[in-house]
Amino acid sequence: MSLVATCAIVLAPALLTGGVLVAPAFSTGGNVSTTSTQTTTTAKTSTATTTTAVSLASVTTTGNGAPSGSHYNLNIIGVPKDKTAALTNNDGHRIFVQLVGGNTAGGPTGINGGDFSQISKVNTILLTHDPLNESFQVLDANATDRDGALFQLPMTVSTTWTVWARALGKPGGHADMTTCATVNVTVVDPTTGVATTTAEVLCSLDTTLSLTRTKNAKFQDVTDNLLFVTLSTTQLGLTTCLSATVALFDSCLQNYFWNYDNNGLKLLQLRFYPTSAVTPTP
Repeated sequence: MSLVATCAIVLAPALLTGGVLVAPAFSTGGNVSTTSTQTTTTAKTSTATTTTAVSLASVTTTGNGAPSGSHYNLNIIGVPKDKTAALTNNDGHRIFVQLVGGNTAGGPTGINGGDFSQISKVNTILLTHDPLNESFQVLDANATDRDGALFQLPMTVSTTWTVWARALGKPGGHADMTTCATVNVTVVDPTTGVATTTAEVLCSLDTTLSLTRTKNAKFQDVTDNLLFVTLSTTQLGLTTCLSATVALFDSCLQNYFWNYDNNGLKLLQLRFYPTSAVTPTP
Protein backbone atom coordinates (compact mmCIF):
# COMPACT_ATOMS: atom_id res chain seq x y z
CA MET A 1 0.00 0.00 0.00
CA SER A 2 1.56 3.30 -1.03
CA LEU A 3 1.27 6.56 0.85
CA VAL A 4 1.27 9.90 -0.91
CA ALA A 5 0.66 13.23 0.76
CA THR A 6 -0.59 16.24 -1.12
CA CYS A 7 -1.15 19.87 -0.15
CA ALA A 8 -3.44 22.16 -2.08
CA ILE A 9 -3.90 25.56 -0.46
CA VAL A 10 -2.76 28.60 -2.47
CA LEU A 11 -1.52 31.44 -0.32
CA ALA A 12 -3.19 34.77 -0.85
CA PRO A 13 -1.02 37.92 -1.09
CA ALA A 14 -0.27 39.94 2.02
CA LEU A 15 -3.01 42.40 2.96
CA LEU A 16 -1.90 45.93 2.23
CA THR A 17 -3.76 49.22 2.20
CA GLY A 18 -1.87 52.45 1.70
CA GLY A 19 1.38 50.69 2.53
CA VAL A 20 0.31 49.29 5.90
CA LEU A 21 -1.45 46.22 7.29
CA VAL A 22 -5.06 47.04 8.12
CA ALA A 23 -7.04 45.72 11.07
CA PRO A 24 -10.47 46.15 12.70
CA ALA A 25 -11.33 48.26 15.73
CA PHE A 26 -8.65 47.84 18.37
CA SER A 27 -8.65 48.76 22.03
CA THR A 28 -6.16 50.05 24.50
CA GLY A 29 -8.12 48.87 27.49
CA GLY A 30 -11.69 48.00 26.49
CA ASN A 31 -13.19 46.48 23.37
CA VAL A 32 -14.23 49.53 21.37
CA SER A 33 -11.80 52.45 21.68
CA THR A 34 -9.30 52.92 18.86
CA THR A 35 -5.69 54.06 18.76
CA SER A 36 -4.10 54.35 15.34
CA THR A 37 -1.55 55.98 13.11
CA GLN A 38 -3.76 56.00 10.00
CA THR A 39 -7.39 55.21 9.20
CA THR A 40 -8.89 54.07 5.91
CA THR A 41 -12.46 53.11 5.03
CA THR A 42 -13.23 50.16 2.77
CA ALA A 43 -16.49 48.75 1.39
CA LYS A 44 -17.63 45.17 2.04
CA THR A 45 -20.17 43.39 -0.15
CA SER A 46 -23.19 44.60 1.79
CA THR A 47 -21.93 46.95 4.51
CA ALA A 48 -19.19 49.51 5.02
CA THR A 49 -16.34 48.52 7.29
CA THR A 50 -13.78 50.89 8.79
CA THR A 51 -10.31 49.44 9.15
CA THR A 52 -7.50 50.94 11.14
CA ALA A 53 -3.76 50.74 10.62
CA VAL A 54 -1.88 50.23 13.87
CA SER A 55 1.69 50.89 14.85
CA LEU A 56 4.24 48.77 16.68
CA ALA A 57 3.00 47.76 20.11
CA SER A 58 5.16 49.03 22.94
CA VAL A 59 7.34 46.45 24.65
CA THR A 60 6.45 48.08 27.96
CA THR A 61 4.14 45.75 29.86
CA THR A 62 1.12 46.79 31.88
CA GLY A 63 0.29 45.68 35.42
CA ASN A 64 -1.50 42.60 34.10
CA GLY A 65 1.58 41.41 32.20
CA ALA A 66 0.39 42.33 28.70
CA PRO A 67 2.17 44.81 26.41
CA SER A 68 0.78 48.32 26.22
CA GLY A 69 -0.64 49.55 22.95
CA SER A 70 -3.42 48.86 20.45
CA HIS A 71 -4.68 45.29 20.30
CA TYR A 72 -7.56 43.01 19.30
CA ASN A 73 -9.46 41.26 22.13
CA LEU A 74 -10.93 37.76 21.94
CA ASN A 75 -12.66 36.09 24.91
CA ILE A 76 -13.18 32.33 24.93
CA ILE A 77 -16.04 31.71 27.35
CA GLY A 78 -16.79 28.34 28.92
CA VAL A 79 -20.54 27.74 29.40
CA PRO A 80 -22.27 24.87 31.26
CA LYS A 81 -25.10 24.64 28.70
CA ASP A 82 -24.68 24.44 24.92
CA LYS A 83 -25.73 27.44 22.85
CA THR A 84 -28.64 26.85 20.47
CA ALA A 85 -28.41 30.08 18.47
CA ALA A 86 -26.36 30.12 15.25
CA LEU A 87 -24.20 33.08 16.39
CA THR A 88 -22.79 33.54 12.89
CA ASN A 89 -21.46 36.78 11.43
CA ASN A 90 -22.15 38.78 14.58
CA ASP A 91 -18.51 39.28 15.65
CA GLY A 92 -18.72 40.31 19.32
CA HIS A 93 -15.09 39.47 20.24
CA ARG A 94 -16.16 36.24 21.99
CA ILE A 95 -16.46 32.53 21.31
CA PHE A 96 -18.46 30.10 23.46
CA VAL A 97 -17.09 26.65 24.31
CA GLN A 98 -18.35 23.88 26.56
CA LEU A 99 -17.24 24.41 30.15
CA VAL A 100 -16.29 20.74 30.30
CA GLY A 101 -15.70 19.18 26.89
CA GLY A 102 -13.60 19.01 23.76
CA ASN A 103 -11.16 16.56 22.22
CA THR A 104 -7.81 15.47 23.59
CA ALA A 105 -5.22 16.56 21.02
CA GLY A 106 -2.46 14.00 21.57
CA GLY A 107 -2.07 10.58 23.08
CA PRO A 108 -3.41 7.19 21.94
CA THR A 109 -7.04 8.36 22.10
CA GLY A 110 -6.46 11.90 20.80
CA ILE A 111 -7.41 13.39 17.44
CA ASN A 112 -3.80 13.62 16.21
CA GLY A 113 -3.60 11.33 13.16
CA GLY A 114 -7.36 11.01 12.86
CA ASP A 115 -9.66 11.78 9.94
CA PHE A 116 -10.71 15.43 10.09
CA SER A 117 -14.12 14.67 8.59
CA GLN A 118 -14.85 12.18 11.39
CA ILE A 119 -13.67 14.00 14.53
CA SER A 120 -16.08 15.93 16.74
CA LYS A 121 -15.93 19.70 16.15
CA VAL A 122 -17.29 20.55 19.61
CA ASN A 123 -14.87 23.01 21.28
CA THR A 124 -13.04 23.34 17.97
CA ILE A 125 -12.22 26.85 16.75
CA LEU A 126 -11.68 26.67 13.00
CA LEU A 127 -9.29 29.29 11.62
CA THR A 128 -9.51 31.10 8.31
CA HIS A 129 -7.52 33.99 6.83
CA ASP A 130 -8.96 37.37 5.94
CA PRO A 131 -10.29 38.39 2.55
CA LEU A 132 -9.31 41.74 1.03
CA ASN A 133 -9.30 44.68 3.46
CA GLU A 134 -10.53 42.75 6.48
CA SER A 135 -8.76 41.35 9.52
CA PHE A 136 -9.77 39.74 12.85
CA GLN A 137 -13.43 38.78 13.07
CA VAL A 138 -15.53 36.12 14.81
CA LEU A 139 -17.55 34.55 11.98
CA ASP A 140 -19.20 31.85 14.12
CA ALA A 141 -19.15 32.30 17.89
CA ASN A 142 -20.66 28.92 18.81
CA ALA A 143 -18.12 26.16 19.44
CA THR A 144 -20.59 24.15 21.53
CA ASP A 145 -22.32 22.69 18.46
CA ARG A 146 -21.16 19.99 16.04
CA ASP A 147 -19.85 22.52 13.49
CA GLY A 148 -17.45 24.30 15.85
CA ALA A 149 -16.65 28.02 15.83
CA LEU A 150 -14.98 30.00 13.04
CA PHE A 151 -12.42 32.77 13.65
CA GLN A 152 -10.86 34.96 10.97
CA LEU A 153 -7.27 36.24 11.31
CA PRO A 154 -4.89 38.18 9.04
CA MET A 155 -3.19 36.05 6.41
CA THR A 156 0.23 37.07 7.80
CA VAL A 157 -0.73 36.82 11.48
CA SER A 158 2.17 34.52 12.41
CA THR A 159 4.80 37.01 11.25
CA THR A 160 3.14 40.35 11.95
CA TRP A 161 1.31 39.77 15.24
CA THR A 162 1.89 38.37 18.73
CA VAL A 163 -0.79 36.85 20.96
CA TRP A 164 -1.01 36.95 24.74
CA ALA A 165 -3.30 34.95 27.05
CA ARG A 166 -4.50 34.74 30.64
CA ALA A 167 -7.03 32.52 32.41
CA LEU A 168 -9.85 34.09 34.43
CA GLY A 169 -12.99 32.93 36.21
CA LYS A 170 -13.35 30.57 39.15
CA PRO A 171 -9.92 29.46 40.47
CA GLY A 172 -8.94 25.93 39.49
CA GLY A 173 -10.42 25.86 36.02
CA HIS A 174 -8.05 24.44 33.40
CA ALA A 175 -7.91 24.23 29.61
CA ASP A 176 -5.48 22.82 27.02
CA MET A 177 -5.43 24.63 23.69
CA THR A 178 -3.54 23.09 20.76
CA THR A 179 -3.01 24.38 17.23
CA CYS A 180 -3.77 21.70 14.62
CA ALA A 181 -4.14 21.38 10.86
CA THR A 182 -4.59 18.64 8.27
CA VAL A 183 -2.63 17.08 5.42
CA ASN A 184 -4.25 15.25 2.51
CA VAL A 185 -3.16 11.61 2.60
CA THR A 186 -3.95 9.35 -0.36
CA VAL A 187 -3.85 5.57 0.06
CA VAL A 188 -3.94 3.36 -3.07
CA ASP A 189 -5.27 -0.18 -2.73
CA PRO A 190 -2.62 -2.41 -4.41
CA THR A 191 -5.25 -4.90 -5.52
CA THR A 192 -7.97 -2.68 -6.94
CA GLY A 193 -5.90 0.42 -7.65
CA VAL A 194 -8.62 2.53 -6.04
CA ALA A 195 -7.26 5.66 -4.31
CA THR A 196 -8.80 7.01 -1.12
CA THR A 197 -7.89 10.47 0.17
CA THR A 198 -8.46 11.63 3.74
CA ALA A 199 -7.59 14.82 5.62
CA GLU A 200 -5.33 13.55 8.40
CA VAL A 201 -5.14 15.72 11.52
CA LEU A 202 -1.68 16.90 12.61
CA CYS A 203 -1.64 18.60 16.02
CA SER A 204 1.29 20.70 17.15
CA LEU A 205 3.73 18.73 19.30
CA ASP A 206 5.09 19.99 22.65
CA THR A 207 3.45 23.41 22.20
CA THR A 208 0.02 22.84 23.75
CA LEU A 209 -1.09 25.91 25.69
CA SER A 210 -2.04 24.73 29.19
CA LEU A 211 -3.66 27.37 31.37
CA THR A 212 -5.04 27.07 34.91
CA ARG A 213 -6.97 29.84 36.66
CA THR A 214 -4.89 31.17 39.53
CA LYS A 215 -5.10 34.23 41.74
CA ASN A 216 -3.78 37.42 40.14
CA ALA A 217 -3.40 35.73 36.75
CA LYS A 218 -1.24 37.68 34.29
CA PHE A 219 -0.95 37.61 30.52
CA GLN A 220 1.79 35.50 28.95
CA ASP A 221 3.16 35.43 25.41
CA VAL A 222 1.60 32.42 23.66
CA THR A 223 2.53 33.30 20.07
CA ASP A 224 4.44 30.05 19.50
CA ASN A 225 1.53 28.02 20.91
CA LEU A 226 -1.30 29.51 18.87
CA LEU A 227 0.18 30.94 15.68
CA PHE A 228 2.42 28.01 14.65
CA VAL A 229 2.19 24.23 14.24
CA THR A 230 5.24 22.22 15.33
CA LEU A 231 5.70 18.93 13.48
CA SER A 232 7.99 15.94 14.00
CA THR A 233 10.49 14.58 11.49
CA THR A 234 8.12 11.72 10.71
CA GLN A 235 5.24 14.08 10.08
CA LEU A 236 7.41 16.22 7.81
CA GLY A 237 7.93 13.15 5.65
CA LEU A 238 4.19 13.17 4.91
CA THR A 239 4.05 16.81 3.82
CA THR A 240 5.70 19.39 1.62
CA CYS A 241 6.38 21.62 4.63
CA LEU A 242 9.91 23.00 4.50
CA SER A 243 10.30 23.42 8.26
CA ALA A 244 9.21 21.68 11.45
CA THR A 245 7.67 25.00 12.53
CA VAL A 246 4.77 25.89 10.26
CA ALA A 247 3.04 29.29 10.35
CA LEU A 248 -0.74 29.55 10.23
CA PHE A 249 -2.09 29.35 6.68
CA ASP A 250 1.13 27.97 5.18
CA SER A 251 -0.03 26.14 2.05
CA CYS A 252 1.69 22.88 3.04
CA LEU A 253 -1.17 22.18 5.48
CA GLN A 254 -4.92 22.75 5.39
CA ASN A 255 -7.85 23.23 7.77
CA TYR A 256 -6.02 25.06 10.55
CA PHE A 257 -7.87 25.06 13.90
CA TRP A 258 -7.49 25.41 17.65
CA ASN A 259 -8.47 22.34 19.64
CA TYR A 260 -9.88 23.48 23.00
CA ASP A 261 -9.94 20.76 25.67
CA ASN A 262 -11.75 22.44 28.55
CA ASN A 263 -11.89 21.28 32.14
CA GLY A 264 -13.80 24.04 33.90
CA LEU A 265 -12.05 27.19 32.67
CA LYS A 266 -14.72 29.89 32.44
CA LEU A 267 -12.75 32.56 30.59
CA LEU A 268 -9.61 32.64 28.48
CA GLN A 269 -8.64 36.14 27.37
CA LEU A 270 -6.56 36.52 24.21
CA ARG A 271 -4.97 39.75 23.00
CA PHE A 272 -3.41 40.18 19.57
CA TYR A 273 -0.76 42.90 19.16
CA PRO A 274 0.78 44.05 15.86
CA THR A 275 4.56 43.66 15.81
CA SER A 276 5.21 46.32 13.16
CA ALA A 277 3.76 48.17 10.22
CA VAL A 278 3.91 46.37 6.89
CA THR A 279 5.43 48.19 3.93
CA PRO A 280 4.48 47.36 0.33
CA THR A 281 6.82 45.37 -1.88
CA PRO A 282 8.38 47.60 -4.62
